[in-house]
Amino acid sequence: MRRAVTLLSASIIALSAGAASAQNAKPRNLILFVPDGLRGGIVTPETAPAMAEIRDKGVNFKNSHSLFPTFTMANSSALSTGHYLGDTGTFSNTIYTGYTSTPAGDTVVPFIENDAVLADVDDHFNGDYLNEETILKMARGHGLSTAAIGKVGPTLLFDHTDRGRNTIVIDDSTGGKTGVPLSDEMKEALTKANLPLVTPGRGDNAKAGDAKTPGTTSANVAQQAYMADVATKVVLPMFKARNKPFVLVFWSRDPDGSQHNTGDSLNTITPGINGPTSMAGIRNADNNLAQIRKALDELGLAADTNIIVSSDHGFSTISKESKTSPSAKISYDDTPKDFLPMGFLAIDLAKALNLPLYDPNDKNARVADDAHPKAGNGVLGQDPAKPDVVVATNGGSDLIYLPGRDKKLADRVVKALLEQDYVSGLFVDDKLGRFRGTLPMSALNLKGKALTPNPSIVVNFRSWSSGCEIATNCSVQIADTVLRQGQGMHGSFSRGDTFNFTAAIGPDFKSGYVDPLPVSNADVGMTAAQLLGLRSPGNGGLMGRVMSEALPNGIVPKMAEGTMTSKPAAGGLRTVIKFQRVLSTRYFDVAGFPGRTLGLDASDAKQKTAGK
Repeated sequence: MRRAVTLLSASIIALSAGAASAQNAKPRNLILFVPDGLRGGIVTPETAPAMAEIRDKGVNFKNSHSLFPTFTMANSSALSTGHYLGDTGTFSNTIYTGYTSTPAGDTVVPFIENDAVLADVDDHFNGDYLNEETILKMARGHGLSTAAIGKVGPTLLFDHTDRGRNTIVIDDSTGGKTGVPLSDEMKEALTKANLPLVTPGRGDNAKAGDAKTPGTTSANVAQQAYMADVATKVVLPMFKARNKPFVLVFWSRDPDGSQHNTGDSLNTITPGINGPTSMAGIRNADNNLAQIRKALDELGLAADTNIIVSSDHGFSTISKESKTSPSAKISYDDTPKDFLPMGFLAIDLAKALNLPLYDPNDKNARVADDAHPKAGNGVLGQDPAKPDVVVATNGGSDLIYLPGRDKKLADRVVKALLEQDYVSGLFVDDKLGRFRGTLPMSALNLKGKALTPNPSIVVNFRSWSSGCEIATNCSVQIADTVLRQGQGMHGSFSRGDTFNFTAAIGPDFKSGYVDPLPVSNADVGMTAAQLLGLRSPGNGGLMGRVMSEALPNGIVPKMAEGTMTSKPAAGGLRTVIKFQRVLSTRYFDVAGFPGRTLGLDASDAKQKTAGK
């Protein structure tokens, strides 16, 4: 039966491909605009007029999904390849690589939003750690002009193995020691446009503050104004002069950066990420998009250019409160009393397992009883060079690795996690077996052809709504991060984080169409490739679908809903996943322990396992 569904899905993709190619023998231009961290329900004509116009006049993907874990690099890998994380191996922003990364600061848990770190990880994994072809790599291979501009990390990922030799790359690191080199052509063009060869810094927008000092009250205006100018005054005119199709990726750091560092809500969850700084970040990204659309009109490129706007994930306000965590009962110099410190998961696991805790971001130094790991990451065991447990801290969810694949240890870890009130849902590597209260990673498409080490356990943190008309606009979550209560984070399995914004407009999309079907960032990657006439060889099989229903004369497939529920743990906790399905493609709405995840009510615990 599954084979039949897969074949039917392939047939529909082929049919929609035929419809697209029939109406467009020559590939159009494509712009993928990514407003990092834009919530799906926050866009209105008042908050973001340019994005609202694309949504309302083009295609409104009102049932959109970020991939879990809902982090930037994870979803950049989906947007750039059309594959789920089990194939790309980009399980979060911080991952365990199984070797010591020098550019990341001599650590086994590198933060990969860094051009030099990406190059290092590529080198370690046969020159291409993603193990899947990216849109820009395929496009330039077919003679299209390509460029990626924006936030460091996800921007480069769209053609990370080329490193600026053919694809234009402009990000935070441009002109610096770790930046991708500029071609002579770009240097000359930037100089002619009176634009610097070095990307400006973020200024006040980069100020995160601390437990006593509020963070930023400024959006990332200056840096993004530079990038928008590069796109509109240099790159688009250059592409027009070449007189051939192009692909431009513009990855806007805002509103993500302004929501993360917001100084509007120090140590309180209201207004949280709905204060004036976050809203200014949304408008800043919207202004960049408006500038790009205006340039397309002025250059005469609008009629032949498709635009897809898709944020990588939603966003939530941070809470640092827990009644069960041992780490919250310890006094730290930089953490308010009774608040969770950075690295609380590593600290609590070390205590529960009675294992020494070492800091992989401090030369594996032993973490003192009244201290926390510098970046939150931890290695647990008698020998930090051969750890029993590795914790990769990320935010609204964390990754746990068991290098020895010890099933008994996995059972102890799971039982320890089930004791904590900040946990809401556990997903365990299928190879370790089944554990009550948990679901297998394969259920989330986290098991595939990835080259990087597979996490042993993914820990989702608790989330809820602070109370507003659209609950996903005021989601709150426990977050393992250096940022403070009241600032912003993402990464959880709440609908506040999985509900991203997606819209499209252009000659190859319907006009004024509201799409009721679920779509994901993997679908955006697949659809972008389809519009450009590109075919990926696909090492792994965990792929999104072409959003055929949004294309003129495209097929509108049927959808279904389903729920998966684990067997109850000793205390009665069950991990539940609510999903939608279009043919064989699954879309994950929410997951966790009912009553502890925004979008999962207590009644969802009564659902039976379904949809296998």
